[in-house]
Amino acid sequence: MATYDDVAQLALALPRTAEATSHGWRTWKVEGRQFVWERPFRQADLRRFGDDPVPAGSILAAAVDDLEEKDAVLAAHPESHFTIAHFDGYAAVLVRLEAVEDGVLAETVEDAWAARAPHSLVTRHRPPR
Repeated sequence: MATYDDVAQLALALPRTAEATSHGWRTWKVEGRQFVWERPFRQADLRRFGDDPVPAGSILAAAVDDLEEKDAVLAAHPESHFTIAHFDGYAAVLVRLEAVEDGVLAETVEDAWAARAPHSLVTRHRPPR
């Protein structure tokens, strides 16, 4: 089971990242742009679940390139990645830390970093895919 400390270790290993807090929750930024962050459910989120089960445990939000990438990530990792109505039309996914595999979490954090980092920094850090 992954933790926010695991996320911190992965995020801070990437170039030009820093940890901060926003509204009392941990967030990780690259060049001042948030790319992964703690995302507990708010009361409005809980009401929107209605009778559906609410995902348990720690939830991480992670940026993605665009809405097509969001759909691809959700399809590739249905056991750990999901979205909620609040994120409709927004290029980010939610991740159940208790359900995500280590390698998938590492890929999610790095891809989120790449989605928000300056292009020149991304190309220096990793070769094109």
